[in-house]
Amino acid sequence: MRILITPGQAGDNPQLLPLLDGIRVARTGPGHPRVRPEAVTADKAYSHTSTRQAMRTRHVRFTCPERKDQIARRASLGSHGGRPPAFDLGTVRWPVERTFAWLKGFRRLRIRTERRADVHQAILSPACSIICLRKLILN
Repeated sequence: MRILITPGQAGDNPQLLPLLDGIRVARTGPGHPRVRPEAVTADKAYSHTSTRQAMRTRHVRFTCPERKDQIARRASLGSHGGRPPAFDLGTVRWPVERTFAWLKGFRRLRIRTERRADVHQAILSPACSIICLRKLILN
């Protein structure tokens, strides 16, 4: 759908909303393209209160494990800490890990020799397209 390349020292969480803002999915029939995903699956790097609130206001299902410090803080608040967000460990990790494993099948992405973001993007985009086409053909 969309790839956003950032510097290595940039955090993951601040990039989530700009990434989602750039999504445009064409509809099969008439109408404007979809700009809001139905669900987002993320890892612990995206587990922040502001991120969860942004997903709620956008009406997007957000599946993300909580960090240990967040669990401890909620436990220290007792009954005022609220209930934990719904989370199923099996649904989160395997799609992410499988996608990265497929991308590592492309040698130039695996060895990370590219220094410029535009060159890396030029290699990453066709690789993602090939992965999507393989999934369409095999399914």
